[in-house]
Amino acid sequence: MTKVHDLTRTTDDVVIVGGGLAGLFCALKLAPRPVTVISAAPLGQGASTAWAQGGVAAAVAEGDSPEAHAADTVAVGAGLVDEAVALGLAREAGPRIHDLLAYGVPFDRDLEGRLAVGREAAHSARRIVHVRGDMAGAAIIAALSDAVRRTPSIRLIEGFVAEALLTEDGAVTGLQLRDANNAVARPVTIASRAVVLATGGIGHLYAITTNPNEASGAGLAIAARAGAVIADPEFVQFHPTAIMVGRDPAPLATEALRGEGATLINAGGERFMAACHPLAELAPRDIVARGVFAEIAAGRGAFLDARQALGARFAEKFPTVYASCKAAGLDPATQPIPIAPAAHYHMGGIAVDTRGRSSIDGLWAGGEVSSTGAHGANRLASNSLLEAVVYAARIADDIAGRAIPSPARLPEALVTPRNAALDLRAEQRLRAMMSAQVGVIRDGDGLTEAVQHFAALERNAGSIALRNMATSALLVAASAFTRRESRGGHFRSDYPTENAALAQRTLTTLAAARDVAEQFSERSPMRAAQAMIA
Repeated sequence: MTKVHDLTRTTDDVVIVGGGLAGLFCALKLAPRPVTVISAAPLGQGASTAWAQGGVAAAVAEGDSPEAHAADTVAVGAGLVDEAVALGLAREAGPRIHDLLAYGVPFDRDLEGRLAVGREAAHSARRIVHVRGDMAGAAIIAALSDAVRRTPSIRLIEGFVAEALLTEDGAVTGLQLRDANNAVARPVTIASRAVVLATGGIGHLYAITTNPNEASGAGLAIAARAGAVIADPEFVQFHPTAIMVGRDPAPLATEALRGEGATLINAGGERFMAACHPLAELAPRDIVARGVFAEIAAGRGAFLDARQALGARFAEKFPTVYASCKAAGLDPATQPIPIAPAAHYHMGGIAVDTRGRSSIDGLWAGGEVSSTGAHGANRLASNSLLEAVVYAARIADDIAGRAIPSPARLPEALVTPRNAALDLRAEQRLRAMMSAQVGVIRDGDGLTEAVQHFAALERNAGSIALRNMATSALLVAASAFTRRESRGGHFRSDYPTENAALAQRTLTTLAAARDVAEQFSERSPMRAAQAMIA
């Protein structure tokens, strides 16, 4: 563990916040340039990448092409994918896979020694490069963590969270950090003119999620509070097959199971997805999530049934899912797996260009905390790890070609809320409200209530951690209220169809989200006051 006093100095280093795929890959690509990597959890833990089961989408098999991959990405994205971005992503997939191989990632190979590829929902070909079926994420993080620890130009600071982005005259000057294991410790600052945010997503803002605790939207919040433009925050992807065995976060039953023939059934043993979409279990995730949600809401329950498709081969083909089920006393080889939709991936995030640059000078963002335009309103399966490595490499290239001035002084810490410790009751209420009002199915009344509550909490939170959660929640809820249609991962029961006039990405700011809340307050002062008190 790095001592606090090591932080309180100016640095010429590029500072990368996040120990997942985007952060570690960017650090390695920047070598031998000095880099400081800040990770809230010990390296290899706390990153969503480590939990990714499917793998990396890449058109590396014979007969496949980047153009076909990009076309699938565009088709799933519900009209909002930037087609040039999607094609660029697909074309860079092959070189990035070879980079990962060079760093020691043991991707599966077939009998001829070629990369083995699997198929997932809405892909027109088998193009998911994986490790032992469902262990790609863990294997990638293990290999990159080892490489980072062996690289002398990378300074690693574990156990600190970034709670504020420090700026001056519209440019980054550093970060405010706090000991992740001591919420009442005094904050410290680190000075840098080049900061890369790779802090992951927002899944832990929801009561049911597949994401680790660290994915609570902190990176999104600190960028937004510093004035960064935010893109598409209303689009949240809910994975349709989280395993419901009473764990938080919920274990994930990878989509690859359905690719191998597993079916979705209700408690009566009836398959229900064929009535929802021609692709049935392999329909886009948003459609499958709503299908599962509807069965549960109707009281029929929802289960993933791999008994016929895999049976005794389950443990060998999908050891991670098998272990999760067995730990809960369930044998997926002989029993259906109880499932529910869970917050899984955020298509929105800090708006970045094709080089990963944000709207704030000196701030780059990569991985799930960013929004590149590649996913549109609904991410294609296994494109997230691909986007992380492609943009991490682009960010490294962009920074490598720049002369970044050394900070003149250590920036001053911001004034923080009166208490540092997170209010667990307030956190639980926020997460419950996100699931209930800003979840798989939304409506205007629920979103109005959520926006008012989150705006009041953002103003009055007693801890900076809670305030950052409320900031990200407000961005999602306010944009969901403003988008009066249903598209991709955003579904409103009061506006259940797509509106062609709204087929454009959302670009917003925290100030704009606050304005939405303020309009509600002007309409109903008493209700706003009650929201603040509650």
